[in-house]
Amino acid sequence: MEVIIQPDAHSASVLAARHIAAILRRQPTATLGLATGSSPLALYAELIRLHREEGLSFQHVTTFNLDEYLGLPPSHSSSYHTFMWQNLFRHINVNPARVFIPSGKVEASDLDKYCARYEEEIRKAGGIDLQVLGIGGNGHIGFNEPGSSLSSRTRIKTLAPQTMEDNRRHFDANDPVPLHVITMGIGTILEAGEICLLGFGEKKAQAVAAAVEGPLSSYVPASALQLHQKAVVYLDEAAASHLHHSEYYHWVHRNKPDEH
Repeated sequence: MEVIIQPDAHSASVLAARHIAAILRRQPTATLGLATGSSPLALYAELIRLHREEGLSFQHVTTFNLDEYLGLPPSHSSSYHTFMWQNLFRHINVNPARVFIPSGKVEASDLDKYCARYEEEIRKAGGIDLQVLGIGGNGHIGFNEPGSSLSSRTRIKTLAPQTMEDNRRHFDANDPVPLHVITMGIGTILEAGEICLLGFGEKKAQAVAAAVEGPLSSYVPASALQLHQKAVVYLDEAAASHLHHSEYYHWVHRNKPDEH
């Protein structure tokens, strides 16, 4: 696991966006796994800038989102469909036919089959080349809450109370936060060719430290990234504040060999 610590979230997000842009320029048909929430917003803003100002193309890119709230239609203001179109897709030249976001309106009797089909769509696309992740305050990735199987696949999950409270700010005052979601599993995430984890702010510091330097544990789902051969963690100083080896991570980043 490579850890990159920057002074602030914007600087870290720009580095991550540049890496994604380099992948797309080498491989215009790449498949990206995408996340929602506050963590990737600056990353998406930089990708939009690169598209508008430097001609970065998404025309042949395929995208798969991690998750969606069960029960919310795509048009709902708090759905992840709405989030992605407002914060990224409508600003770039992505082909809507290549955009995959789990549906929150699947009939209960069809949920298992629907989740299996989502996995099949990922396989048909050749797998995910790079997966963007945030990290929850309790260490979750996607909506894989503490205790999730490290080999789990796309499925229905029940949100933890902390996650529901953390996400309360994304909903109107009169709208309840859904209790259930569809999410890619940890096993699905680990099959991506590369992983880009974003962690920003003091509230994420404990979870980041447990994920990066703690033991591998299903009760810190993000710690599963320790098993991945090419996972890069982008942090601001606040999120890195509980790490014991931050000086070493800075040293490694300063002395990283040039990529060819």
